[in-house]
Amino acid sequence: MKLGIDGLKLPEAKKRGPLASLDHVNALGLKGIFFSTVLDMSPDLDSGMLRDIRAKADELGLYLESGLGKINPYCSAESPELRAIGNGDIIAGLTRMIEASAAIDCRELWVSPGNFKGAYPGRLAVDRFRTDVTWEDQLLGMEKVLRKLAPVARAHGVHMNIETHDEITSFEILRLIEAVGEDCVGVVLDTANMLQRGEHPVLATKRLAPWVRQTHIKDAYIGRATGGLDFQPRPCGTGIVDFAAFLPILAQANPALNLSLEIAQSTDDNRRRANPRQCIQIDDPLWRAGHPDLTETELEAYFAMLESYQQRVATGEFEDWESYERTRYGYPSYEHQAYGFDAAIGFIRQSAAHIQAICAQQGITLE
Repeated sequence: MKLGIDGLKLPEAKKRGPLASLDHVNALGLKGIFFSTVLDMSPDLDSGMLRDIRAKADELGLYLESGLGKINPYCSAESPELRAIGNGDIIAGLTRMIEASAAIDCRELWVSPGNFKGAYPGRLAVDRFRTDVTWEDQLLGMEKVLRKLAPVARAHGVHMNIETHDEITSFEILRLIEAVGEDCVGVVLDTANMLQRGEHPVLATKRLAPWVRQTHIKDAYIGRATGGLDFQPRPCGTGIVDFAAFLPILAQANPALNLSLEIAQSTDDNRRRANPRQCIQIDDPLWRAGHPDLTETELEAYFAMLESYQQRVATGEFEDWESYERTRYGYPSYEHQAYGFDAAIGFIRQSAAHIQAICAQQGITLE
């Protein structure tokens, strides 16, 4: 296994560009970079630029991963670049992206089932609870898009890997894999997003492990709050996720899997706005009804995990939501933005050190 980073959240990634970002990753002692889409490497899919990026990654001994983007057709208007790269034809655009990625031997490609809308509170922040179209229709739309792309993916030895994103469950991802085919569809395991769907990270990882081909390694604070549960990204080892429990599951299923850290984006790169708190409305009857696969057994395990973590917060081992938000982002006004470049680098180093320590304890070899 190799430990690298998600390129979207890498500090100064856009400012430096992909080639200099590879140098940055190497200087941080990490072993690779996961660009969200191939368009992040070259917006016009310039073959020469893409070959240069691959050559530089190989020269530095870094893994190089990428993706396609959103596959939910009801979100297409929110990703105009996919239409643009296909000259108006989204499927043609995604096909071009698959072909360009395969040409530089990026054959594990991230896809996502929706967009998170942080400006909206509670369940309405995710596409799962849209009121203009049902989630079932959205899942069917995603299946149809994946089926349209499956022939070109198979022809190029590519897997379109569905992220455990904020709006989708592990059960639904498994059904999409079964419907389209595991020869061209897999999983990007985001280690914290399943918490938003009430799924226990270890149980969800066990369900998905055989099909996990890419990762977003991250941690999160989860705590009781008005309306449900607060969710807040944290450095690995300071949140609720038990990496010692599920990293061995991943290592056994796929010893060559790359572990890509996903950190909170620096406010130097994206100034923090005073969005509503990320609330998981886990006690709301509408929320519960929207998760028919979620069992009482898993919910009990989830709440036991929550209680154990909250005891550690209560003792002062970890900061509560407001204290953390105040010191880093200037809550509630957000005029004071302390989480700049240096703080984001600290987040990376702290997270990397925790994952490295857990791997050493569990006998997992990191290259």
